[in-house]
Amino acid sequence: MNYHFRKAKISDIHEIGVILQQAILRRKKDGSNQWQDGYPNPEIIQKDIEQGEGFVLTEGDIIIGYCAILINDEPAYAEIEGKWLTNDDFVVFHRVAISEKYLGKGLSQIMIQYIEDFARINTVFSLKADTNYDNFAMMKIFEKSGFTYCGEVYFRGSSRRAYEKVLNNEVN
Repeated sequence: MNYHFRKAKISDIHEIGVILQQAILRRKKDGSNQWQDGYPNPEIIQKDIEQGEGFVLTEGDIIIGYCAILINDEPAYAEIEGKWLTNDDFVVFHRVAISEKYLGKGLSQIMIQYIEDFARINTVFSLKADTNYDNFAMMKIFEKSGFTYCGEVYFRGSSRRAYEKVLNNEVN
């Protein structure tokens, strides 16, 4: 397939919102508590985009996935119960969601490949992320993508599983 990864635009908010709503319902159906409290919402997505941190995965002109990417900007990661693999600069990604129509095609892993390329282009060689303890699908994606479980971090009052992947410095 012909996938592209680009910065999201304000005009993408509606399509991104639909994808995130699908993911919120999927989390609930799977019995997960993640994203069952009004987060993420259109205001968060708009802020991501305005700050240049929102990204979409597309197939042609169709938006099929979304995530937010930040460099060295996750205060919760300073207080890990456990140990990160590195203490250098890192790229963190949040709010990963794939359109319901495109599930089962390995697109989350493809998106992580794009995030790795983003990190390398910015001369950052560590990816860090977290997920809820009951988001088994994301934990499996982290495992398949070569991440290492590093411990627990706390967000919005709850414990989350923290992961890191150390990258080589070759751009694909």
